[in-house]
Amino acid sequence: MIFEGSAIQVRSLEEGILELVFDSKESPINILNQAAIGELRNAVDAIKAQSNVQGLVISSAKDSFILGADINEFSGLFAQPADQLKASLKIAHDIFNDIEDLPFATVTAINGDALGGGFELALSTDFRVMSTTSSVGLPEVNLGIIPGFGGCIRLSRLIGAENALEWITTAKPQRADAALKVGAADSVVDPSILKEAAIHLLAECQNGKLDNQANRIAKTSPLQLRPLEASMAFETAKGMVFKVVGTDYPAPMAVISVLEKSAHMSRAEALEVEAEALVAMSKTDVCKALIGLFLNSQALKKIAGAAKKIANPVHQAAVLGAGIMGGGISYQSALKGVPVVMRDIAEPALDLGMSEATKQLNRRVEKGRMKPADMAKILGSIKPTLEMSDIQAVDVVVEAVVENPKIKLAVLGEVEKTVSDRAIITSNTSTISIDYLATALQKPERFCGMHFFNPVPLMPLVEVIRGKDTSDQTIATVVAYATTIGKTPIVVNDCPGFLVNRVLFPYFLGFNLLIRDGADFQQVDKVMERFGWPMGPAYLQDVVGIDTCHHCIDVMQDGFPERMKFEETSILDLLYKAERYGQKNGKGFYHYEPDAKGRPAKLFNEQILDFVGKVQADAKEFSKEEVVARLMVPMCLEVARCVEEGIVASPAEADMALIMGLGFPKFRGGALRYIDTLGADKFCELADKYAHLGKLYEVPEGLRSMAKNGGKYF
Repeated sequence: MIFEGSAIQVRSLEEGILELVFDSKESPINILNQAAIGELRNAVDAIKAQSNVQGLVISSAKDSFILGADINEFSGLFAQPADQLKASLKIAHDIFNDIEDLPFATVTAINGDALGGGFELALSTDFRVMSTTSSVGLPEVNLGIIPGFGGCIRLSRLIGAENALEWITTAKPQRADAALKVGAADSVVDPSILKEAAIHLLAECQNGKLDNQANRIAKTSPLQLRPLEASMAFETAKGMVFKVVGTDYPAPMAVISVLEKSAHMSRAEALEVEAEALVAMSKTDVCKALIGLFLNSQALKKIAGAAKKIANPVHQAAVLGAGIMGGGISYQSALKGVPVVMRDIAEPALDLGMSEATKQLNRRVEKGRMKPADMAKILGSIKPTLEMSDIQAVDVVVEAVVENPKIKLAVLGEVEKTVSDRAIITSNTSTISIDYLATALQKPERFCGMHFFNPVPLMPLVEVIRGKDTSDQTIATVVAYATTIGKTPIVVNDCPGFLVNRVLFPYFLGFNLLIRDGADFQQVDKVMERFGWPMGPAYLQDVVGIDTCHHCIDVMQDGFPERMKFEETSILDLLYKAERYGQKNGKGFYHYEPDAKGRPAKLFNEQILDFVGKVQADAKEFSKEEVVARLMVPMCLEVARCVEEGIVASPAEADMALIMGLGFPKFRGGALRYIDTLGADKFCELADKYAHLGKLYEVPEGLRSMAKNGGKYF
């Protein structure tokens, strides 16, 4: 053994050929954390000290090559002063440059995934051999940063600026065949012969059939682009990036800037440009938000993992109530391998449920993501039935009948009499108290809420609602089941609106007040869309359904009358009474007509002005800042209350629920991250500015205290 550490070993493979192996003793995966980079420095120095070396293979003993850097270290690293962070980057640059400059041929054998820093390491070698099952990629822009270990520079000089820009700005992993096509890989082989193929490639260099120096010269030389070609490539890329992400995500545009500035520079100068850009990106609020979201998602995975250890096994599920929602839940369960009984009292509803599942599966087949035979198998695992007795042997029941308390109580009571004592019973309610519904059951400890969001196949969140009698075993089983079927569960305690609807409707109530005070709802929509929401509040209410929103606001007003009671007639009340229900019947705040693809196109119709005039004495123009504040402050305050009251266990879970359940702008990180970004003291000052509007804008004690003490949620 030439070198042995906790993450890296260097050994002799055969005469003249060395192998540097990544094989972490402390983790099931390889990552380039600070300790591994330190070991890599020592390993490369040990290789440089060897004599008669004719080639080097870099490989992994894990199922994947290297899955990038340790994101848990980013917050600490990026908090460093800029010059310190640049010094840390230079350490990695020096190591990768030394590998690139070794006086013999080098090759990386890529098994599984080589992402981020792992792919950047592979780019520093002369050649890359990939297994047929492997993939490579630079996903850094998803975290608000850019590749910083030479990835921008080496990849662009290896596969061309246009290809590199597409790979890096989209952050998508690339399969082996795609990498081979553009020259990021030199060979693709069966996993069983990966190492032999790498050694063979080195032998080809030794016998003069391959020229490893040619690859080095390409990677270390300026981009081979004429000025006109360069201008066209970079301007086109800027247009594409702006179209997709606008100015909300600065990292993709920074990648273009790095390649443009460094196009005609030496390796050393180009790496300096890349490092400067990475340091700048690491200091942005967007970077902090996106890294925070990644860490939050990892925390949710740990919670789900812990639940799985104590959960009851779920081999068969049942969904009561077919239609669009029931069909969507049934589809999702069957798709992920849990057979499901879909029961309803009406044959047409069952037909609609099966039609929904078939439609979703057809889409996968059309996109090449599924074979017709697999589709047939999945459809076969959904059993539509009119008989309650068919659910006797299931492990989990999801009640998804109409949102009517009396009907739900009757159905739940019948379910409990039908299923076994070990079966878990859940309700897919969006507004009705879980404790109230539990009164229908003899054993409320095996009951909880399981709130899916529509459309089920697209929305990742499931709220798992704990009632006062719900057992830990029940919660763990439902969390595990939700995870198994591809959803992200977040456990919340029972209260009106649970978490997501509870914090959404103060946003809508803030909108009602804004319209009352003279705002143009179209301008409000545009401002909030520029803020980052996928749609503004008027359009969102049309999509959700004016009738649904009106019902939910009634629930919230009954639950929290001191701050959510709207004493006057609101614009929503008027639209509801006029049966303008939004997209579902073609008229709400906007009018809707089918476009060329049959989708509802949003149109302005002057009829709405009659309704606005009844609640609005005079029109008034509001600044963008005031529009944002009057809508976001009530929402953020309600999220803060939910954390303080223990409705949700942590700020991380609260923010992730808003991201996944409401489409809260990712680059802002969530409501509580948004408060942190503004500063709790500044946020409280902003809320106090609107205190005259009512208790909806009243700061809760915990947030007020945190602001005084200079605290943060994260």
